Amino acid sequence: MQLSLSIPALLFPAISLTMLAYNARYLAIAALIRQLHKQYVETSAQPLKQQIHYLRKRLGIIKNMQASAIISFLMAAVTMFLVYVEMNVWANAIFGVSLVFLVISLILSFLEVQLSTKALGIQLKNMEN
Repeated sequence: MQLSLSIPALLFPAISLTMLAYNARYLAIAALIRQLHKQYVETSAQPLKQQIHYLRKRLGIIKNMQASAIISFLMAAVTMFLVYVEMNVWANAIFGVSLVFLVISLILSFLEVQLSTKALGIQLKNMEN
């Protein structure tokens, strides 16, 4: 396949928007952790311990989501440079790696959403009791 500069450039807005979404998730979780910490200090309730456990996992996943997206973004930029200097074999390989990291990032995002849903389930269960 012959890559042109426009093909990897298509990833730039997609990855940028993905990074914005990941950053928003991170900020929301950070605010929630601060709120839960305050509640935990006051009550030491068991549902809070469960939520804290899920939040710790989610933070790790978000860190890896962001890292994968950044690597994907960087590889897309490298691909554009390689296309520019007409190193097409390397450009194709690096672009493939970029896509793999983007897919990894999206899979991690899916897993983080699943954990988020479990954490919300704990909150709802606590309110029902």
